[in-house]
Amino acid sequence: MDTAGNPSAGPTRPKENPMSTELHHTPPAPPAHDPAGNTAPHHGQESSAPRRPWTVLALMLAAQVMVVLDVSVVNVALPSIAADLQLSSGDYQWTVSAYVLLSGGFLLLGGRMADLFDRRRMFLTGLAVFTLGSLCSGLAGSALMLILSRGAQGAGAAMLTPAAMSIVMTSYAGRQRATALAMWGTVASMGIAAGVLFGGILTTVFDWRAVFFINVPVGAAVLAGVLAKVRAMPGTTTHGARGAKRLDVSGALTLVTGLLALVYAVGSTTSHGWTAPQTLIAAAAAAVLLAAFVVNERKVAAPIVPPTTWRIRSLVSASIVMAGVTGAVVGAIFLSSLYLQQVLGASALVAGLEFLPLAAFITASAAIASKALPHLGAKRLILIGLVIAAAGALVLATVGSGSSYLTDVLPGFALLGLGVGPMFVAISVAAMSDVPQEQSGMASGLLMTGHEIGAALGVAALTAIAGDLTTQAGIVHGAQDAFLAIAIGLGALLLPTSLLPAHDPGAAAAAGHGHGHGH
Repeated sequence: MDTAGNPSAGPTRPKENPMSTELHHTPPAPPAHDPAGNTAPHHGQESSAPRRPWTVLALMLAAQVMVVLDVSVVNVALPSIAADLQLSSGDYQWTVSAYVLLSGGFLLLGGRMADLFDRRRMFLTGLAVFTLGSLCSGLAGSALMLILSRGAQGAGAAMLTPAAMSIVMTSYAGRQRATALAMWGTVASMGIAAGVLFGGILTTVFDWRAVFFINVPVGAAVLAGVLAKVRAMPGTTTHGARGAKRLDVSGALTLVTGLLALVYAVGSTTSHGWTAPQTLIAAAAAAVLLAAFVVNERKVAAPIVPPTTWRIRSLVSASIVMAGVTGAVVGAIFLSSLYLQQVLGASALVAGLEFLPLAAFITASAAIASKALPHLGAKRLILIGLVIAAAGALVLATVGSGSSYLTDVLPGFALLGLGVGPMFVAISVAAMSDVPQEQSGMASGLLMTGHEIGAALGVAALTAIAGDLTTQAGIVHGAQDAFLAIAIGLGALLLPTSLLPAHDPGAAAAAGHGHGHGH
């Protein structure tokens, strides 16, 4: 997505990596070949390009479904886990935070690795680590083992996700790429709510360990499918030692440790207070480490986020919106799960089923948004979604101890779902529209970093706002305050959304207008 508006009116871009599929408007040239050995059509040739099988997309989406589900799949299972492993209140938070923080914190490094090295190899490595972490989580006999295993899942997801999206971007062009990215956004939008549903079903029918064990056969099947159907996809370097020198490991470590300290500081405000030494020390450490990350990025030869990336207005703005929206949704599901079970008396299975309408509204609205995207554009869809989702949060802010699911909770879920679905679809398209092919892994890492970090900070911040969540009265009052904060936060996201270009080239490509911008 060009910041200047109509991409056809802008200056001609330099010729891109001949090994990559075309992303931008370039002068007519002989067709290039992607890493899978397929011809990538250039401007004016998209309409005659052969359609490619959806097998690669299906495999990538299957893996991504596991990654997204595991953000929220443990929510309704936490009471059962706590009873079995004697979790403390701090263990509750870290069971969720260990996954999203390791996933989000290392995604940028994972994206860089997907750009530099063989993308299929990075995907397979991440998938293996994620699947092994899932197995260890299911076998966990203590809180510490569970938290460490959840962290391993997150580290695997950090390698898996950007490599998967980069493979999709490389494998498809034109309208197929637009469809693929829309489906990717749909998975992201429905996965969070669906995770609560599946978590409730698996916990009740089997055991809490099933929410982790289910990933093992799925991961093994995807691994076998990728080995059989996806060819090697070399990155921008074929020399391992040279590529390793271009990895910003120090930047990734300072970012992850800084985020860990920040989430600990936010969570500490509830248990220790805002002025407690633990809170102040953690906050100071977070500030120092995150400042060190900024300094590091300016000095290293190959930062995980190249300086030019911050000048891609659509990518930066969309990543900020992604963080805010994901934090709002994950926080809303976390609070609603507690409210449904502890205040309205729902079981884990019933609570999971009660989230089904939310997932259905998200999925349906995302599908409709995919069709409307060529006509309305990403920016307008995000603006509309923010207003509708904020209205849903305001409805949920009115729930009380005497409320009912059908008349009070469900209408809020409906509005929240109708607003969130279009946003995730539009955010994915908007973020990747103006990204060079050789940086697609890094860009997807930045976008998903916003997704994961937003989830961690959202739950931590809303828990701090809600206060006491150990009693029915505390949950009722805390949920009201937190949902009001969600509505205010969604309203604040109108500002970064307004920075997106009014004209969306991704919508033009999807409509078949011949701009040659595949997504």
